[in-house]
Amino acid sequence: MDTRLTELSVDELVARLASDAPVPGGGSASALAGSLAAALVHMVVELTAGRSEAAGDEAALGEIRVAAASLQSELTRLVDADAAAYASVMAARRLPRDSDLERDARRVQLEAAIREATRAPLATARHASDVLELAERMAPIGNRNAVSDIGVAALLAAAAIRGAILNVRINLPFVTNDEELRTGAEAEVTRLLTGLEERERSVRDAVAERIG
Repeated sequence: MDTRLTELSVDELVARLASDAPVPGGGSASALAGSLAAALVHMVVELTAGRSEAAGDEAALGEIRVAAASLQSELTRLVDADAAAYASVMAARRLPRDSDLERDARRVQLEAAIREATRAPLATARHASDVLELAERMAPIGNRNAVSDIGVAALLAAAAIRGAILNVRINLPFVTNDEELRTGAEAEVTRLLTGLEERERSVRDAVAERIG
């Protein structure tokens, strides 16, 4: 890619997603959703900290602030990392395969690229799950006037988890010569999806209760 996705304007990024180019795709969109979710959690922390009604929660708010900022940064990085990983897959598939040497070189490069194209969305799903946990923690203590933003953060984080996992699953069958990645990724996908609907619902319920 000639330009990092995170350096594009919103209009440019949306247009790039809408084009017939395979990169960026759902993996980058999932990472962006997760980053936006972390940013919303961070925003609500800033709108809550220092208020008299949050006096007993300042330590927790400080922890959530640091975690949200870190996750926001990492998920933003994964917007580009996911696109770069899949671009490498496409580049490897275009390599020549006229001779045995070329076929071997192509196979090695393609296997490595697919592994990265699996690891990137898996990292996105993992970090988005951490964002959802922060939203769970913020729902009962966040500024009541901004609690709806925590609800949006939870929705975005859950969408990021599900979207990223779709990208893991579509690549996983092509992971070869790396049983540890295959087995580990399958186990982590199961872990991340277990209880996801209940977690998302608990935030929605907490937000709805505080909105009144």
